[in-house]
Amino acid sequence: MLRPLVPVSPGIRVSLGVAFFVVFFAAWAAATLGGFVNRTFLADPFTMLRAGWRLLVVHGFYQDIGVTIWRVFGGFVLAAAIGVPLGIVWAPTRASKRSSSRSSPSRVICRRRGSFRCSSCGGDRRDGKAPPHLHRVVLPARADVAVTVGATRRDLVEAAYTPGRAPAASCVACCCRRARPNIAESLRLVLGWAWTYVIVAELIGASSGIGHMITDSQALLDTGQIIFGIVVIGVIGLISDYLFKTLNQRLFPWSLA
Repeated sequence: MLRPLVPVSPGIRVSLGVAFFVVFFAAWAAATLGGFVNRTFLADPFTMLRAGWRLLVVHGFYQDIGVTIWRVFGGFVLAAAIGVPLGIVWAPTRASKRSSSRSSPSRVICRRRGSFRCSSCGGDRRDGKAPPHLHRVVLPARADVAVTVGATRRDLVEAAYTPGRAPAASCVACCCRRARPNIAESLRLVLGWAWTYVIVAELIGASSGIGHMITDSQALLDTGQIIFGIVVIGVIGLISDYLFKTLNQRLFPWSLA
């Protein structure tokens, strides 16, 4: 007998998530404590916890965590403040071309390796390095917002026209209201990109932050500290993503954000 799909309850989702981490750490402990993996290349969970405690208590690692969080959310705010308005302005062009955000020029610029010209500063980069962190976040944000706003149905835009109001104002108001949940979801993805790009930037060249700590620990072959830094990144990223998702659900309960 066929039965309709039933949404998974929050309790089951939490239980599955906890079970996954329990199994993961058990396998990790078995591989390292059982001697299957050299601890020089992969520290066991207990060594990682001791290294993390030493970082926080002795070396003041919480300051590096604060610096990284400040950079991530500072870059995110700037990217949202620049990318969202540009995306709204750019939406008519994107809508007329009917192209997807995956193949948009901004995505191509952000993902391309090798030789390219920075669209903001105009400088040539032929060293294969990624463009500046803010560029890599603003450009995808602009593309996603443009595609989201430009996908508004034409009949909704025409229905928004009211006597005495400029057509452009009616169009923008209708498109923005309809696209708000998707814009919020795009910003949630931008926050994830911000975490990725900030950590990469700190790994390459920074005097503070979580990435800087990981680079120093790599030079010392302290895998316990390296893994602890990775765990901290994952935990903070998971918490920020969950809070952003919860906020979107509260603001736009009719959406799937």
